[in-house]
Amino acid sequence: MIAENYRDYKDLPHLTTGDEEFRAKFLSWDLGNLTYVDVQEYLKVKDTILVPMASFEQHGPHLPLYTDTITAVEVSKRVAEMIAVLHTPPIWMGYSPQHMYAPGAGRGTITVRSTTLLNLLYDVGRSLIHHGFNRLIFINGHGSNVKVVDPILRKLRYETGALISFVKPYMENYVGILAGLMENPPEETPGWHSSELETSQDLAWNERYVRMERAAFTKAHIPEYLPKSFEKRDGMPDVEFEGYKYFTFPMDHHEFIESGVIGNPLRATKAKGEEAFRRLSEHVARGVLELMKVPVEVHNREFVDRVF
Repeated sequence: MIAENYRDYKDLPHLTTGDEEFRAKFLSWDLGNLTYVDVQEYLKVKDTILVPMASFEQHGPHLPLYTDTITAVEVSKRVAEMIAVLHTPPIWMGYSPQHMYAPGAGRGTITVRSTTLLNLLYDVGRSLIHHGFNRLIFINGHGSNVKVVDPILRKLRYETGALISFVKPYMENYVGILAGLMENPPEETPGWHSSELETSQDLAWNERYVRMERAAFTKAHIPEYLPKSFEKRDGMPDVEFEGYKYFTFPMDHHEFIESGVIGNPLRATKAKGEEAFRRLSEHVARGVLELMKVPVEVHNREFVDRVF
């Protein structure tokens, strides 16, 4: 799914860590490409692992359903290469009930119920802790996962004592570290669903799968059932009333944007996507390096309850 072309991070001495002897022991930083002997060698030196997670959902007529997962995996792979830490294969399904559209519409989204996602994250987390990993960094690429994950992140921490972190390296209504990169003005929602940022990142990943001839500028609107006194401009579940955002509704995507695209993808470029990945990955890498300094004592490692 994800291209295997890594950037050479030796030109980033402020980030690159781990001596060459340690790096030379591993053919890959992807846990799935290693043997258990490799895992044991890694755990002699480090106890951190990244867990990319996102969703499998429609992203309009021009972007692949993998889009959110591409973000999570690309950031995880780049961070892993920068600072010599392992990452798992992606948890590619997420909480996306609002992206299903009508029965028979053929949108392709695969969503899982919140309980399914939480059980999956718990089992993945407890498995990794069982093997000896003490620091789990979930790299999330899908906004709606944020709505449901808190209970399981807390459960993993409370039960085991492991360091549990959840990172959101993307841009929606929070510009953050990507300030100045996007050309779209705020009203063209550059960080929103399938708009300038996601289109640019997909181009940086693999432009073959981006159908720019289908791209179009579309804006969100309030659902038909709401009074015209309410307003909506982005993909958040809240809407404006009298200029304030105090009202929230459980809206489906098709109720406020038919095409699936919120914003203007027409200014997207491969170069912007690469720069976005660079900024986000370097930021996350610096944060993970700091977290690797934190003393961690796991008090409950064995995954006893590992059967139904």
